[in-house]
Amino acid sequence: MFHKEGAKLIFIGLIVTVAIALLADHFIANGILRMIVQLIALAFLILILQFFRNPKRHVIATDHNIIAPVDGKVVVIEEVYEPEYFKDKRLQVSIFMSPINVHVTRYAVNGLVKFSKYHPGKYLVAWHPKASEENERTTIVIENNLFGEILYRQIAGALARRIVNYAQEGMQVVQGTDAGFIKFGSRVDLFLPLGTEVNVKLGEKAIGGKTIIATKA
Repeated sequence: MFHKEGAKLIFIGLIVTVAIALLADHFIANGILRMIVQLIALAFLILILQFFRNPKRHVIATDHNIIAPVDGKVVVIEEVYEPEYFKDKRLQVSIFMSPINVHVTRYAVNGLVKFSKYHPGKYLVAWHPKASEENERTTIVIENNLFGEILYRQIAGALARRIVNYAQEGMQVVQGTDAGFIKFGSRVDLFLPLGTEVNVKLGEKAIGGKTIIATKA
């Protein structure tokens, strides 16, 4: 299953791959060279398909858990000052996605979208300390019944050039459903209330829609 944001690029990749294979078959007499060119074209298509894959994740939505919004590696767990919306200290949990990770963003909690804003910006590497404030990004705040307001930020990386965000203010969203997509390498920051019990550790691999980031009774 592939994400709808990749439909155009997958179609183009398929056409280019078929065209290269046919042209190579017609114009390249050397059998080994012809096979190499065709395999390179096929590998290009496989990379596109791999990047836009959208595996089904069965999520039982509950207000008691905050789940990972994306696949990737937990790179930050620390108290920070959040200057855009809360303007006070929050617990930040950041997940870095490499180009080989699934890049679908899923809603980490149930709730009402209170805030959704896009910011154009730079394309620093996603783990850069200033990426959260200077890179292209979106900031979304969801009000949850148990946790209160949870902020998540989609951040473009050095390769990313487009962030897709489906959250709009006033929407009621369901935990685990499709919240957007970030193309070609990126990071997602979660900003949680201080004192939130976090279940993940630095360096841990998170699975979007499955890994429980935090719990509350």
